Amino acid sequence: MSTQSAHHLESEASHLQPEIPEAPSHRRRHTLPASEFRCLTPEDAASVFEIEREAFISVLGICPLYLDEIKHFLSLCPELSLGWFQEGRLVAFIIGSLWDEERLTQESLTLHRPGGHTVHLHVLAVHHTFRGQGKGSMLMWRYLYHLGSQPAVRRAVLMCEDALVPFYQSLGFHLVGPCAITLGSLTFTELQCFMRGHISLRRNSGC
Repeated sequence: MSTQSAHHLESEASHLQPEIPEAPSHRRRHTLPASEFRCLTPEDAASVFEIEREAFISVLGICPLYLDEIKHFLSLCPELSLGWFQEGRLVAFIIGSLWDEERLTQESLTLHRPGGHTVHLHVLAVHHTFRGQGKGSMLMWRYLYHLGSQPAVRRAVLMCEDALVPFYQSLGFHLVGPCAITLGSLTFTELQCFMRGHISLRRNSGC
């Protein structure tokens, strides 16, 4: 499941924090980059779950991915994840896996199918102290651009609550229809984004 609580909707006007200039060589110290995007590893799983649990449990009562599932996907397909780190601290992330059917099904919540050409975005979450700064949308732009560099990936799909549909549409996703997956009383809308169309949209957006 790829969703955010309603308070994640935010003004999408954020810019990357500039890099910290390197100290002169005679006083050089080991410093962490001010802002870094990289694929996640199983070693990041605990930090991922801490952010996810806070973001979803209080609102939905469930998590899109639990700790074992996070480790599972980050072991099988780390290249389909992306984390945003500031001074070494994880502040936002996305986790995806490959899927090989036209629509999402219950199996797509837990499976990675290497022969697929569709990336299922399971979760996008932002640390609570960094919300309201446009980080969710900026990370998604980065992630889709990252996917566009992988020849086997033709589209990305996700499921979200109705209230978040406009947020994802602003990032280039298009409605597919009601999602076949339900979780208790929760229902979702399925959206998709084709990689070629997204690259063109990103170029025109100036992001």
